[in-house]
Amino acid sequence: MLIKERIQSIIKMNNLTSSAFADRLGVQRSNISHILSGRNKPSLDLLEKIILTFPRVNAHWLITGEVKKLDDKSEGMTSLVNRSSNTDSTLVSILKCYSDGTFEELILKRE
Repeated sequence: MLIKERIQSIIKMNNLTSSAFADRLGVQRSNISHILSGRNKPSLDLLEKIILTFPRVNAHWLITGEVKKLDDKSEGMTSLVNRSSNTDSTLVSILKCYSDGTFEELILKRE
């Protein structure tokens, strides 16, 4: 999967248009258009904006297209919290991650 396809995946998973994506990042719409068309490659500055704006995006996947396996339990696991069934929290979304580096987020309706 090319980097432009990974960016397209992020746009799609967040239900955005390329224009709305550019606006959220604070970049010119033509920058995103040129990347999605394959004319330009994204700059480091743009990649940083994507990672900071969409914190669920795996930076390693975005840059390389590879998904790191979490063999080392200390790596990548610090933000996970074990939820017991006795919590008062309400489930708001489910993130499905696939072996090809793509993901799908299911947003649950809020009442």
